[in-house]
Amino acid sequence: MSESIALHVNGQVLHLAVPGSAPLLQVLRNDLQLNGPKYGCGLGECGACMVLIDGVAARACTIPVAGVAGREVTTLEGLGSVSAPHPVQQAFIDTQAAQCGYCLNGMIMTTVALLRRRPRPTPGEARAALSHNLCRCGTHLEILAAVQRAAELQSK
Repeated sequence: MSESIALHVNGQVLHLAVPGSAPLLQVLRNDLQLNGPKYGCGLGECGACMVLIDGVAARACTIPVAGVAGREVTTLEGLGSVSAPHPVQQAFIDTQAAQCGYCLNGMIMTTVALLRRRPRPTPGEARAALSHNLCRCGTHLEILAAVQRAAELQSK
């Protein structure tokens, strides 16, 4: 049964008639056409569906949409634009951290949350923060370099 839910997504307040139990990921992708968060495993294990909820990284595939009513949800699309990318997005571009790109949403969103907590993380802290985000292509070294580059860009 659908209910009216007020969502704060990427700085906009949206009123949607959706089932409160629907996964946030499903609503973001199917109802709002926000395709940054990816469906990976559907179990909260891979990190491809990562979003920020009130600035904290969270797996959108396991959270019912009713659980984020009134909270600020930020997707990859809400970080920056093609002409003005967020510093973390720019760092991933600079270090060529993408291969297939499927994991990038989760890696970028997790990095944004990490840098909010720790503006200058050590390589070990970056590895620990990203340890639950899976990359099947093996670009982990480039991704870790992107975290350090993003820290540099944000400190300027």
